[in-house]
Amino acid sequence: MSERLPEEPLVVDMEASGRQSGRYGGALHSLVTSVADTKLLVVYGYARLVGYGPDLELRPDILSDYSVEEGRIFTFKLRKGHRWSDGHPFTSEDFRYFWEDVALNPELSPGGPPADMRVNGELPKFEVLDSETVRYTWSAPNPRFLPRISGAYPLLIYRPAHYLKNFHEEYAGPEDLASRTQAARVENWAALHERRGNLYRLDNPDLPTLQPWVLRNRPPTERFHATRNPYFHRVDAGGKQLPYIDEIFLAVTSTTLIPAKASSGGSDLQARGLNFADIPLLRLSEESAGYRTLLWDQGIGTQLALYPNLNTNDPVWRELFRDVRFRRALSMGIDRELINQVLYFGLAVPSQNTVLPASGMFDPSFRERWAQYDPAAANALLDELGLTGRDRQGTRLLPDGRPMHLVVETAGESDEQTDTLELIGFAWESLGIKTFVKPRQRDVVRGRISSGETLMSVWTGLSKAVATPGTEPEELAPHHRFNPQWPKWGAYEQSDGNAGEATDLPEVRGLLDLLARWNLSVDRDERQAIWREMLEIHADQVFTLGTVSGVPQPIVVSKELVNLPSTGIYAWYPGANFGMYGMDGIWFDN
Repeated sequence: MSERLPEEPLVVDMEASGRQSGRYGGALHSLVTSVADTKLLVVYGYARLVGYGPDLELRPDILSDYSVEEGRIFTFKLRKGHRWSDGHPFTSEDFRYFWEDVALNPELSPGGPPADMRVNGELPKFEVLDSETVRYTWSAPNPRFLPRISGAYPLLIYRPAHYLKNFHEEYAGPEDLASRTQAARVENWAALHERRGNLYRLDNPDLPTLQPWVLRNRPPTERFHATRNPYFHRVDAGGKQLPYIDEIFLAVTSTTLIPAKASSGGSDLQARGLNFADIPLLRLSEESAGYRTLLWDQGIGTQLALYPNLNTNDPVWRELFRDVRFRRALSMGIDRELINQVLYFGLAVPSQNTVLPASGMFDPSFRERWAQYDPAAANALLDELGLTGRDRQGTRLLPDGRPMHLVVETAGESDEQTDTLELIGFAWESLGIKTFVKPRQRDVVRGRISSGETLMSVWTGLSKAVATPGTEPEELAPHHRFNPQWPKWGAYEQSDGNAGEATDLPEVRGLLDLLARWNLSVDRDERQAIWREMLEIHADQVFTLGTVSGVPQPIVVSKELVNLPSTGIYAWYPGANFGMYGMDGIWFDN
């Protein structure tokens, strides 16, 4: 083991975190829904240059140490003697290869280096200081850099150079490269390099990795097999190299079958494919199938959120959606407590779409503002807007005389969405607003949102609802063309003014100014203050309509599996679902 570990491995003190030192052995079985889910070995494995712990603080992981000066100079120190899963040294050459031969290569990166490595359009100065030290320097702060390299879908700024040079035109012999390209049936060497070198998808068993488990068979298959990485860089306090578990098997299964298979003991650890409605079935079979059903918090701002499209192409609806009185009326017309009782047995919390109590920026008033069911106040606001005319069915009339028929578009991916929208539709009908739910394919809905064809859509709430001051608040301002409530404003910002429309609503313009301030800040307290100010604006302006939060996520765990906490936060950000709880530290007590 001394020949496989770095000179200074990362020591994980199990007892200090309330866990038990483990024993080696066993195979963990889990269910996935797609051949693309090999990426879960990277998501759950959660080996990152720096990573979050359950306390939501960043600390070195793959790196032995790092420093940040003025928020713009990042120096990374590697662990001497650290090796890829195939035993080859992991050094600064792997960072250089990514930057010079991948990110700056126009054939491998036609759009240039990743956006998170640009600050005001500027690329970093990259330096190799020695075989274990690299540095990135910008002229202005880059607060997104560390959160991005620590994410569930991380910015991977290194590649196994010794392996991928075999598929790069600058290093491989032309005849060998042509032969490999032809054998892989791809168009050119760049496509071959991409296929062989995707560290996130981890679908190539020949590709070296730094994750705790290494894929051993390639797609297409119905059952993926992974084994322990013999060169993994973590050990427990007793010096045992992690991970404890020898093997992982991922069985590709239809989403609709996962609850039944999990409840019959077909998975040792399962959250993917399970939701709140499955809890009764899962509880019923615990004893006979030998598992526990844990209920973790979900890390989203609200279970479902409604997004009025402030950039919709319909000028009449657009004017209404941009009037805060209309958005507040819609919000006060939702009976969230009824949704909670009927769909979630009173276990959730009526809530607007905001951060959760686990976040340091949480404020109860953000969750409660304009969220009380008050049809009288909602009707008064609608009357104040001049929407007093009605047709024979009692539906209010729009200013141009059309009946107020509000079409809500949804990907229609769960009965939960349908049931929630039905309850909201009944409540809004009492206000004189007739709601029509239009299910479409997810990609179709996204396309219609970005083009302004939708009036209103439904998605989950904030994905970064367990935010820290270092979390970029881009969800709170127009940032991307797929932002459901302001897609054209988002496209404008995303394209530097080459697409979409410039933001012309003062409150939203204020959010963009605050986001710009956050991106320039290097002070934690200032960043936290900016977050709170943005959340305050959202609470007051109701740009999205929340429903309930705190809906438990069921997790099936074998009774023999040790070291997974009984309570936790099941969140894509910041913790990579199970990742920040240390999957390499779980083990079978049998």
